[in-house]
Amino acid sequence: MGRILTIAQLTFLEARRRKIVPAVLGCGGLFLLVYGIALHFVAARLAADGAPLLQRQAVLQIITLAGLYVANFLTIAVAVLLPVDTLSGEIASGVMQTLASKPLNRAEIVLGKWLAFLGMSAAYFAFTAGGVLLILRVIAGHVQPHMAVALPLLLLGSALMLSISMAGGARLSTVSNAIIAFAFYGIAFIGGWIEQIGTMTAAASARNIGTMISLVSPIDALWRRAAVEMSPGLTGLQFSPFGASNVPSNAMIVWAVGFTALAVALAVGSFRRRPL
Repeated sequence: MGRILTIAQLTFLEARRRKIVPAVLGCGGLFLLVYGIALHFVAARLAADGAPLLQRQAVLQIITLAGLYVANFLTIAVAVLLPVDTLSGEIASGVMQTLASKPLNRAEIVLGKWLAFLGMSAAYFAFTAGGVLLILRVIAGHVQPHMAVALPLLLLGSALMLSISMAGGARLSTVSNAIIAFAFYGIAFIGGWIEQIGTMTAAASARNIGTMISLVSPIDALWRRAAVEMSPGLTGLQFSPFGASNVPSNAMIVWAVGFTALAVALAVGSFRRRPL
């Protein structure tokens, strides 16, 4: 375990040396600035119009979901891009040959890097999602309920995409890995919509196809389950990114955890077999 933590520390130091941390923080800070300005004007308009409390709460909850949707997407992008060339790029540059020549198991290299990137992704998610919730609290006095359930689901989605990117980097070139990783996200998005449309139109075949796609890439299912958990009292959001006409089950969450573990195991196995 000590050597895994050492690899994690070196990975973090390398990310800091390459100025990755300031770049992602700057992007997240810009998003929060724009979000805060927009929320200020929305809250001012609601107050000026004398909107009823229930209407005001519904609007603010939708704005919360929109902010967290962007925070979730940004975190997924960071989780994919951080490790996208950490294995293939270092093999191509010759850095990995030096590192692998040390008395290290290749599994320890992969797990150390995965742990470092997971920590950075989690910290970025805390920064962006926490910033959204803090801005809502300060500007509009809105406190979003059920976050203790929703936030771990969103973080699981980031861990899943991180693991897919790591697994791809163990076998593919940097560009190919990035394309395939984001294709997994796109497939999940399309599958989620097919499932929702099939449910709303009572088209069992479309719903089943969407469910099968979600099994291949469950990232969208995790977001929809989190969105439902955050907005149990809101209606009319089923056919939107912020709701679900067919709520993902607990079994889908368990499968997402298993999918993440399988992707990490694939990364370890592929990297062990890859010539340096």
